[in-house]
Amino acid sequence: MTEIALDGHPCTTNGDLPGVGDMAPDFSLGDTNLNDVSLSDFSGRKKLLSIVPSLYTGVCATTTKKFNGLAAKNPDALILIVSADLPFAQARFCGVENTDSVKTLSMMRSRKFAKDYGVLIQDGPFAGIAARAVLVLDQNNKVIYSELVPDIGQEPDYDAAMAALD
Repeated sequence: MTEIALDGHPCTTNGDLPGVGDMAPDFSLGDTNLNDVSLSDFSGRKKLLSIVPSLYTGVCATTTKKFNGLAAKNPDALILIVSADLPFAQARFCGVENTDSVKTLSMMRSRKFAKDYGVLIQDGPFAGIAARAVLVLDQNNKVIYSELVPDIGQEPDYDAAMAALD
């Protein structure tokens, strides 16, 4: 378990985020068309996984919009936003916010992704959803950047994540 915080109030995750040098666990998540997709569906490309509690919170929305804007700087990479939101809500958010350079994925069918990635919040008001984290994976799904944001109310280190993606 890893201790994080929500607006300064301690809470814990179920494990540890994969670290640099680890192989990222495969996953099955829903896309906006309700299709199940896996990490292997994106093989051969560098990937940035931005894991957020919900697109409909201020910091999550800001993070998604910033990564969408930064996506133009690295068009060969894929930016995946993973949240607990339903795919319909994710699609609506992306339409309203014009975030068409990122791909949203939903944990609606299972929290296995959050468990496997060590980001499932165990206690506090956000128990049962994912902590805020960013991973950058190489073309073979090896982790080359890993950040578990210490407080859910904080934004990730965009510059470090994008530098790893380059």
